[in-house]
Amino acid sequence: MDLFEYDFMLRALTGALIIGLAAPSLGVYLVQRRLSLIGDGIGHVALTGVGVGLLLHRSPVIAAVIVSVIGAVGVELIRQRGRTSGDLALALLFYGGIAGGVVLVGLSNDSSNANLMQYLFGSLVTTSPQDIVVIGVLGVLVLAAMLAFRPALFAVCNDEEYARVSGLPVRTLNLLMAVTAAVTVTIAMRTVGLLLVSALMVVPVAAAQQVTRGFRTTMAAAMVIGVGAAGSGVVVSAEIDTAPGATTVILALAVFVAISVGTATWRVLRRRGTPAHEVEPPDVVLQKV
Repeated sequence: MDLFEYDFMLRALTGALIIGLAAPSLGVYLVQRRLSLIGDGIGHVALTGVGVGLLLHRSPVIAAVIVSVIGAVGVELIRQRGRTSGDLALALLFYGGIAGGVVLVGLSNDSSNANLMQYLFGSLVTTSPQDIVVIGVLGVLVLAAMLAFRPALFAVCNDEEYARVSGLPVRTLNLLMAVTAAVTVTIAMRTVGLLLVSALMVVPVAAAQQVTRGFRTTMAAAMVIGVGAAGSGVVVSAEIDTAPGATTVILALAVFVAISVGTATWRVLRRRGTPAHEVEPPDVVLQKV
């Protein structure tokens, strides 16, 4: 029987493909700026949003988006205006988010472990049509922002001081990345879960960097790898009855390992097949007096 005859599997595949495309498009900027772990921090804050939604009997996805955006913007403002460094701000995000989430989920009526596991590790098969609409709209907005502001965001990620001197609105662009990171994490929690969402933002980029040189080609290759891993993760998990989020991450890691081994082997073979060149004598020879 074809599993994709069921509506819930079609919704699962649609949501996974959207996240697989949007997450690496943002992740390439975060990796360039050495903020690969920010997804984990925002994921912990999103758990607080989930707790708020369950406590108030509202959509946990919408509540997680709102709380995550507020948390990401707050941390970015603290980092820019205060004396708190980036890694310390992320640590505060980690601890405060996970503590608040556990407390609020425990206070809600839907505090069962099964319900909480859906958000921690993903549960695409329980995605409702309303969730797919939210994921689709927000995913398209994230992707459009990353593509439309690519030159300016690349300049900020590569050299923030140079971008500021060039007249770019650095603070606004930093806030844009913080907001889109929060949105991406919260819509991806249905795909890979809050504890694994950062992997889908980082691993495809790391794999693409093994075979690409330019920023544009790295971004395109990472998006292709992300879509492939997300779509394959849904199909494989349905066939072998495993968690879709964990399966997606494992497949993305497998692609990274395969590309790394392949490129390393190619370099070794190419080095052995290249004849050694004679060293040319220097143009100027210094003699001791």
